[in-house]
Amino acid sequence: MMSAAGTVVSSNEGPASYLGVVRSLTGRGWRDRLDGAGVSQAALRDITQRMALMEFVEPEFVEPLARFVAGRGVTADGLDVFLRPTLKSLFPDPNCFMDMGAAVTAILDALQANAKICVFADYDVDGATSAAQLVRWFRAVGYDLFVYVPDRVTEGYGPSNAAFDSLKSKGFDLVITVDCGAMAHRPLEHAASIGLDVVVIDHHLMREDPPKARAVVNPNRPGCTSAQGNLAAAGVVFVVLAALNREAEKRGLFSDKPRPDLMQWLDLSALGAICDVTALTGFNRALASQGLKVMSRRQNAGIRALMEVAGGSDSQSLMNTFHSGFVIGPRINAGGRVGRSDLGVRLLSTDDDVEAAALAGELDELNKLRRDVEAQVLDEAIRTAETQGLWPTEDPVVVIARADWHPGVIGIVAGRLRERWHKPVIIIGIDPVSGMGKGSGRSQTGINLGEAVGAAFESGLLLSGGGHAMAAGLSVDAERIPELRRFLNDYICTHASADDLIETVDVDGILSLKAASRALFDRFDLLAPYGQGNPEPLIAFSDVRIGYAQALKGGHVRCEISDASGHKLKAIVWRAEGTAIGDALLRPSGLVHIIGRLKADDYMGRRGVQLEIEDIALAAR
Repeated sequence: MMSAAGTVVSSNEGPASYLGVVRSLTGRGWRDRLDGAGVSQAALRDITQRMALMEFVEPEFVEPLARFVAGRGVTADGLDVFLRPTLKSLFPDPNCFMDMGAAVTAILDALQANAKICVFADYDVDGATSAAQLVRWFRAVGYDLFVYVPDRVTEGYGPSNAAFDSLKSKGFDLVITVDCGAMAHRPLEHAASIGLDVVVIDHHLMREDPPKARAVVNPNRPGCTSAQGNLAAAGVVFVVLAALNREAEKRGLFSDKPRPDLMQWLDLSALGAICDVTALTGFNRALASQGLKVMSRRQNAGIRALMEVAGGSDSQSLMNTFHSGFVIGPRINAGGRVGRSDLGVRLLSTDDDVEAAALAGELDELNKLRRDVEAQVLDEAIRTAETQGLWPTEDPVVVIARADWHPGVIGIVAGRLRERWHKPVIIIGIDPVSGMGKGSGRSQTGINLGEAVGAAFESGLLLSGGGHAMAAGLSVDAERIPELRRFLNDYICTHASADDLIETVDVDGILSLKAASRALFDRFDLLAPYGQGNPEPLIAFSDVRIGYAQALKGGHVRCEISDASGHKLKAIVWRAEGTAIGDALLRPSGLVHIIGRLKADDYMGRRGVQLEIEDIALAAR
C-alpha cells in the first residue's frame, strides 16, 4: 500500500473503505478519491507521463502530484491549463450568457442618458465585491454609482417592494441587483409596475421562468449555455464588465477617457469566488488564481487596511485562500451580520487610506462581536437539539429553531454543526413578535439542500426559500417548522441514496511520515488555489501512534504522531474538545490511521510542516 520511498499510492480496499475504514471515529467512511472520481489507472498513467515531461515538476514529486490532480477530474490534455490557469485561455464569450446583450444595452443606455442608476447588493462578501467592481467601473467612466444594501435584520435578503418604492421615490431609473434578485419574482413585478427598470446579475439557482426584468444574467438560469454555473456573482459581474467595455468602446465612450482596466479589480472577483465557496475549476479557478496575485500587491486600500487590523500587514507575503476566507472575508461579512450592511462595499470601493483604515477598524470590532454572538448561539443550538431529541438522530437533516437567534450568525452556526455532526443542519431564528422564522442551512456532498428547500417553497410550506446544493436560506412561519422538518427529511430520504446520507471523506493517498516534507508541501503550490471543487490534498498516515497530546484554549488539541521507524510529525485538530477525535488523542489506546492536510510550520524560522487532522480511525488489531 505504501512504496519504499513513502510516495502516495493507491489503497485497494475498495471505493467505500479506504484503509479498511468503513466508519471512522466521526462516523464517516473513507474512500480513495480516484475511485470517487471514477479515474481509471490508464487515465492516471497518462497524467503521470505528461507531468513527467514538465520541467517545473521535480521527478520525485511527479507521482504524488499526478495522483492529486487526477482526483480532481483533470485529464492529461487539461493538465497544463490546470497547473497554470490563465484568463486568456479560459475566458468565456460574454455573449454565451443569456440576456448579456440586453443587460449591457440597458446599462449603457442609462449611462449615456445620464439616468440615475443604483446597484442593489447582497450583504455578504460576494455581494460587496460584486457591487465594488461596478462602483469602480462606473467611477472610471465618470459616473458616481449609488449603492443600496438591505439590512439583514429589518429587510432580509434581496429586493423588496418597499426597497424599490424607496429607490423610485428618490428618482432612480435603473437598478442593477447583484448576488440577489434571481428569485425575486414579486418584487421585480412591482418594480416594473412603478416604472423602475431592473437588471439582475446573479448566480443562484433559478426556476424555469425568470423574474420580470430588463435582463437576467445568471449562468444558473435554465437555458443559459455559458457552462459557467460555478461562478460567484463577483465572477459574473467581471464578465459583465468585459462586455460593457467592449460595447462602450464601440459606442465611443472611451474617446476622451481611458478604457477601464478590469485586471486591477481581479482581487475583488477572487475574493467573492473564494468566500462564497464556489467551485474553483475552469475559468473560476483562473479568476481566483490571477486575482490572488493582484490581491498580493495590496492595491485595494480596503483589503490593505483589513490585513493591517488583522495583524497581517507584511507587504511581502503572498495572499492565498486562507487570507481571503478566514481573515478578510469574515470581517467584511461582519458588517452585514451584526453591523451596518453597506460597510463592506464602502471599504472595497474607497481609494482613501484614512477612510479605509476607519472602516476596517469598525469591521474588525464588529467581527469580534460576531464571534461572541456566534459562540452563544452555537452553545444554545447544541443544548436545544439535545433537550428536544433532535440530536443524536437518524434523520438525514437536523432542523433546530429557537426565538431571538441573531439572523447574522445562524448560517455560521449551521456550518459549525454540520462539521461537528457530519450531516446537513438548518438553524432557524424566530422573531417572537411576528412569529417569523429565518433559517440558514449547510449541507454535504451528495445532498442538495438548496433543491430540498426549493421544493418546500414550491409546496407552500415556506414564505421564501432557495439556495445552492451546499447552502440554503428560508423564511417560515414558526408554527410550520415541525411540518418543514418532516418535509425536508422525507424529501432527502426520497431523493438521496443510502450512501449519500453517510458522509464520505475522499482521501488522496498515503504517505510515510518521512515523506511528509516541506519540499513536498511547497510543491503543492501548483495545485492552489484551493476551495470547493479543488480541495487541499487530504493525506493518510497508516498505523501511527499518538505521542504527547495537549488540550489548547478554544477546544483545540495539539499532538505528535510517530511510526514504527521512529519518524515523527507534529499535528493539531481544531475544536476537538468533547469529540471522539479529541478523546482519541488525549487518551490514546493503540495504533490509528489518521487523515489530514499538511500545513506550513514556520515558527521561529524553522520552515517545517505539521498535520492538520481531519479524521481518525482505529487501526485493525
